[in-house]
Amino acid sequence: MIEKIISRYSCRKFLNEEVKEEDLTRILEAARWAPSGLNNQPWRFIIVKNNLDIKEKLAKLTSSEDVIRESNVNILVFLYLPDVYSRTKDILAIGACIENILLAAHSLGYGCCWLGEILNNSDKVLQLFNLDPKSYELMAVVSIGRPNEPMPIDRERISLQDLIIKKL
Repeated sequence: MIEKIISRYSCRKFLNEEVKEEDLTRILEAARWAPSGLNNQPWRFIIVKNNLDIKEKLAKLTSSEDVIRESNVNILVFLYLPDVYSRTKDILAIGACIENILLAAHSLGYGCCWLGEILNNSDKVLQLFNLDPKSYELMAVVSIGRPNEPMPIDRERISLQDLIIKKL
């Protein structure tokens, strides 16, 4: 598991190859099993796979247009507001849900990119899908497909020593 965590990267170029339906189901099952406070599971999804018109409209709502266009599947992750009991905890749970999507897809040989810049147009995304802003809040779009780029070699992280404030 640790090797999968370390080897996962944000893939932005994809092959024109289908994400198998059974793999998509497995990815969504992994998302569904993310931890959440009081087990409220505050996430909801829209899957954009075969509708090229919607995919193009979605792409135009972000600077990551090519990532959305080239990927085979885009999972829109929403916070379902009627189930929120603690906004901070529920947003953290959404992060765990998204991480499960990324790791599950990576373990199945897919590349993913967690798109956040699209949040600048979240109101337009809600309009595109005719969603009530009192019920849904866009948290991210995750683009998935077979990678068409190698894992970057020069990946860097802040040293562990610099991240630890105190060790008592």
